[in-house]
Amino acid sequence: MDTRAVVEELLRRIGGGDPEHIAELYAEHGDWKLNWPDAEHGRPATPWIRHRSTRADAAAHFREIAEHHVPEAAATTVEHLLVDGDDAVVLGEIRQTARSTGRAYRARFALRLTVEDGLVTRHHVYEDSLAVAQAFETGHA
Repeated sequence: MDTRAVVEELLRRIGGGDPEHIAELYAEHGDWKLNWPDAEHGRPATPWIRHRSTRADAAAHFREIAEHHVPEAAATTVEHLLVDGDDAVVLGEIRQTARSTGRAYRARFALRLTVEDGLVTRHHVYEDSLAVAQAFETGHA
């Protein structure tokens, strides 16, 4: 499959919500980063937000997202899919509800992907991390 076909299939699988099926589209080893600042002691409320490097990590990422959000309250809007050779950028907005606080949030995102030999080898997410962090903060209304 070419880059556009792989990315479109990846988005379809993410929408389907099966972490193992999603992870099948990732290379065994890859470059996975999120734009959050490195935390000295981690972020217990948002454990899925961390760098990863393997196909198993990709499956774990999508399992952790599901565990920490209300699935019935989730939606993603993809506004643009731009492809240039092996690289693609997906622009859009996610809408989620934090399971631990019940707070809904919206976050704009850009997802940079690289596809080689039909598998995703780079997954870099740039998102409105403040909106996500605020939804998971405890002790605030």
